[in-house]
Amino acid sequence: MEATLRRITSAIGDAIISSQRQRVVQPSVKSRLLKRKKEKPGLPLLLPSSWPPPTPEGMEVIHEVMEAFGDISARLLSILHAVCKNLHFWETRAQGIDALKVHFMLFERGPRAFLEGIEVIVCSVIRKQSPLQNLVYSASTSITEKVRVLKDLQCRLAGLVAQVYKEVDKLGEDLAQGQNFHALRAALIALYTAMTNFDGVYDLPEANCIPDKLVTETNWTDSDVLHVLEVLYKNLDNLQQTIADLVRRYKKPRKITRFWLRYSGGAIVFTLISGWLVWHSPLGGSDDMNRWLRSGSDAIVGFWKEHVEEPLLSIRDDLFETFRKRHQGTAELEDVRIAAGSLNRMLKAFAEQTTGQALPPNITEQQMMEIMMSRYEKELTHPLQSLLGGELARALLIQVQKLKLDIETAMLELNQILRANEINFAILAALPALATAVLVVAVLRMYFSQGKGAEGRGRAAQLRRRMLVAEAEKEIIYSQLSIDNGHEQEGLWHYGMVIYALDRLYKAVETNKTFSSEWSSLRGDILELAKPKLSTVYKLAITARMERIYECIVPLPKRNR
Repeated sequence: MEATLRRITSAIGDAIISSQRQRVVQPSVKSRLLKRKKEKPGLPLLLPSSWPPPTPEGMEVIHEVMEAFGDISARLLSILHAVCKNLHFWETRAQGIDALKVHFMLFERGPRAFLEGIEVIVCSVIRKQSPLQNLVYSASTSITEKVRVLKDLQCRLAGLVAQVYKEVDKLGEDLAQGQNFHALRAALIALYTAMTNFDGVYDLPEANCIPDKLVTETNWTDSDVLHVLEVLYKNLDNLQQTIADLVRRYKKPRKITRFWLRYSGGAIVFTLISGWLVWHSPLGGSDDMNRWLRSGSDAIVGFWKEHVEEPLLSIRDDLFETFRKRHQGTAELEDVRIAAGSLNRMLKAFAEQTTGQALPPNITEQQMMEIMMSRYEKELTHPLQSLLGGELARALLIQVQKLKLDIETAMLELNQILRANEINFAILAALPALATAVLVVAVLRMYFSQGKGAEGRGRAAQLRRRMLVAEAEKEIIYSQLSIDNGHEQEGLWHYGMVIYALDRLYKAVETNKTFSSEWSSLRGDILELAKPKLSTVYKLAITARMERIYECIVPLPKRNR
């Protein structure tokens, strides 16, 4: 009887605990999903094309799990990015020559390290040892240690990221087939196992464990799923905090530390210039500063008036003057036409009278001039007689008319040329201001386009995106080689590095998706590369196409015109 009562009491206690967990845990997970720090959207989860599942059973908890997986993958990729940035810095230093390592030890670790390095060099000289050997050895040891730790962190984080994407891919297929809670349980247990294995390596704070009864149990309720999600979030927080401490210990020096000598020199120069300015300012009892400011403002105003305001006003006046004089130009053209008609009639009358017969209707002015000149040459043989009773005076007057017509035509053409060049001369006067404006715009554009990495625009950003595609291609090959050689774990973290490279590329090209018509196709190719079960041959074909056809990665060749 007592045993029966004990069993009943135990069952009631389990029911109460289960109901409390269902009431308490679920709001906790939901509040975490709502209050978590949003990471920048990156590579999406690998859900099947038939998502969401056709069966509505358990859709709310499935949605919670998928949201949690998306948040976990985003946070893991963010941690991995911090590790990779510092690892790249130390690998670059490790691959440098000894002179670069000595330069790093002396000049890129701050003033205290500089003094310590000078002390080491002096002591080595006193002991008749190589003055730089100790610095090179110390640099190599320190850098190698940092590379080793960060490389190990990179591999383990990449493996964890790969585990998330593989489980989501498998979970999506199982859910599409109607295996709801069984698939959720398998995915959550696999991710929990991967996190606990990571935990055991770096001695993280004591992890929150899933009860053994829940691990072995196959029929999970909604509250069980949400409880496991809560455990995963707590373990992820511990993992993130511990890795942040490790990265802080092995991170690259800050920019102000690496360039302390340059900043110190700049500070000294700034102090000297500031003192000199104060000396010449009213604070130092001098009016030099006021005079210089007035001279500078006068120079700026003069430059503005001479090279901007006056040329623009001149262009405006020239345009208005050109339009105002268009009727005068028409009158000048009419004068030339009248003079040309008068000359034609004079030549025609002279030629008819000289030849004594009517001229053909198609005779040209040049032919009539030849008749007049031949008559003029004959008249010149007896100039006095021809002047009084011949045609010499008349021929001279015709030539005067011809000369007058030529002069008016030449003046008209010259006037048109000068009017056309008046605006060009005014524009030339404004060229210094225009060149200054273009230079300022170019400098500002260069300044704002830098520092954006692969997310910017221009050839520098295209180069970084190309390098991300090349990095993904390399990791795809290494992953397949590792799997072929039987190294499944190594292949897993290589696949995680593929996901990392694709995530960086996705964020880079997603920023400018509204400006590019190739975004939809490029997004599909990136998601294809992320699929764990896709053939390596097909993935390499995709990367080759990406490096060939997408202008946001490789600029298209210019057409010859």
